[in-house]
Amino acid sequence: MAFVITSPCEIEKAGECATVCPVDCIEEGKSQFYINPDICIDCGACVAVCPVDAIVEEYDLTEEQEPYLEKAEKFFENF
Repeated sequence: MAFVITSPCEIEKAGECATVCPVDCIEEGKSQFYINPDICIDCGACVAVCPVDAIVEEYDLTEEQEPYLEKAEKFFENF
């Protein structure tokens, strides 16, 4: 399972998560940051530094948050 960045990032878009990721799987998009689900190693470093609690484990996503996994997958389609 990978981590997913959800709606609070669209408001804050702080970026601390990208600086601590040991595998560089977090990229900045136009409206938020995204975690590449194919590269994420589930270390949780990003969760610990996110100031707005925007990062959720994929299996803990609510129905309202599921589109954020789809957005991340689409963002990384041609990466």
